[in-house]
Amino acid sequence: KFAQQPAIPGQMESPGYSCQWCGGDTEYCIFPNDIIEAGCLWTYDGDAYFASSVAEPVSCCIGGYHTNYHTKPGGYEHVMGTKEGGNILILGGCGPMGLGAISYGLTFENKPKRIVVTEISDARIARAREVISEKDAARHGVELVYVNTASLADPEKHLMNLTEGKGYDDVFVYIPNAAVCEMGNRLLAYDGCMNLFAGPTNAEFSATVTLYDSHYSRTKIIGSTGGTIDDMKEAIEKNADGRIESAVMITHVGGLDSAVEVTKDLPNVPGGKKLVYTHINMPMTAIEDLASLADKDPFFLELDKVCRGNRGLWSAKAERMLLEHFAETAA
Repeated sequence: KFAQQPAIPGQMESPGYSCQWCGGDTEYCIFPNDIIEAGCLWTYDGDAYFASSVAEPVSCCIGGYHTNYHTKPGGYEHVMGTKEGGNILILGGCGPMGLGAISYGLTFENKPKRIVVTEISDARIARAREVISEKDAARHGVELVYVNTASLADPEKHLMNLTEGKGYDDVFVYIPNAAVCEMGNRLLAYDGCMNLFAGPTNAEFSATVTLYDSHYSRTKIIGSTGGTIDDMKEAIEKNADGRIESAVMITHVGGLDSAVEVTKDLPNVPGGKKLVYTHINMPMTAIEDLASLADKDPFFLELDKVCRGNRGLWSAKAERMLLEHFAETAA
């Protein structure tokens, strides 16, 4: 088994989309020399294919944590990474990427004291709380707080109060919204760093920032996109040993026959990451709806039980069941 980093250093071409014989949705592929020579293909020893499949988006979250930086008074050294023992704020963080960021933050070497996650939907918060609960975070020594800012008269004051008025050492903006960016900027602590993680599609996207604080409080604004080869390796290794639960990103599972239509209709398909197993045929199905396929195949009732017993998450066990079932069917 192999894993491949899709972002090849020094080139814009992305394997899976730019190479004739190395497709993103194919049963088999031939890896071009440049991928191998750049060190972007390596053996994969994990117990589930899906962990490698979503390692790239997880690596983006990891890259964000590594990209943030802080300074030391009286010197010019940039201390890379989020602040150890600090306050982290993830704005708009209950989507698939936000959940990946939360999962990583609980075991990151610069473990924070507190992670506060905002959203404007009770349903999305309920889903996030189901897969990464406050108790789960507490077991890792991190205080996790979910906040529905839409239900608050003064969300900025509420968020600041959660830090005893100190502010946030690291702010991640997971939604490209000017008002959200401006609020995140105002909530920065002394020497705080705000990362515009969400990629805006408007080239003129801008927001007002507090330059006074940049001067007197050493606040910083940066952005990050993608991850390095080391970030992707870290994603795979930490998922394998249980320090990251990348399954929190995945909400749908399907086969190769579903890939084209789902890709074309992706903006209209709710949920998180859509996982495609390229060696089976299966309609793209929400994990919570797997039992709906039982009228055609009773197997999906058993698969549904396994997922529901795992907080509604996909797992290595579910993957093995699925692939073994389709192998038996094909035989």
